Amino acid sequence: MLELVQKGGPLVWLILLCSVTALGVFFERVLSLHRASIHTGDFLRGLANLLRRKNYAEALQECAGTSGPVPRVLHAVILKHGAPRSELRDIAQEAGQLEVPRLERNLALLGTIAYATPLIGLLGTILGLLSAFQQISAHGGYATAAEIAGGVYEALLTSAAALTVAIPAFVAHSYLSARVNAVLHDIERAAIETIEILHGPDDPASAA
Repeated sequence: MLELVQKGGPLVWLILLCSVTALGVFFERVLSLHRASIHTGDFLRGLANLLRRKNYAEALQECAGTSGPVPRVLHAVILKHGAPRSELRDIAQEAGQLEVPRLERNLALLGTIAYATPLIGLLGTILGLLSAFQQISAHGGYATAAEIAGGVYEALLTSAAALTVAIPAFVAHSYLSARVNAVLHDIERAAIETIEILHGPDDPASAA
């Protein structure tokens, strides 16, 4: 492995650094999103029973005792349970927006690695081919295959290493983005259902 990295030139070390960074971001995000995920349906059913009995203090305790963005957003909504429907929607939206940076943390870095690594590989390919042509030029156009093999090998190895990192990074970024969107959908759904419980369709405050 070390021999391949050395033969690939300095850019392979940069690609290797990108791969380590991408792995670190992926596993950190997977663990973070796993902690942020809850069984939203079960949580909402338990919370709805408390809200229908107007047991707001216990509902707040339930939200505070459950980790994740959904309980945090609902906690902000229930704190202002007496506010008009439109105000509760604004509160839910603002609380949800505060959760977005937490959910998307380091995703931009992973996306950058996925898109930039092939360009690094392309640069390595060009540099490797330039090295091969320099060997040909230095020998008056009659360089042997052995003399130009180093540059060609560097070019191909850099391209292969870049694609080996970029493809999994792109897949990982797409997967994590889908997970984030699923959590955001749960937040929106939970907020709508909670506001609907707090202000039923016949509630005069719903006209506000």
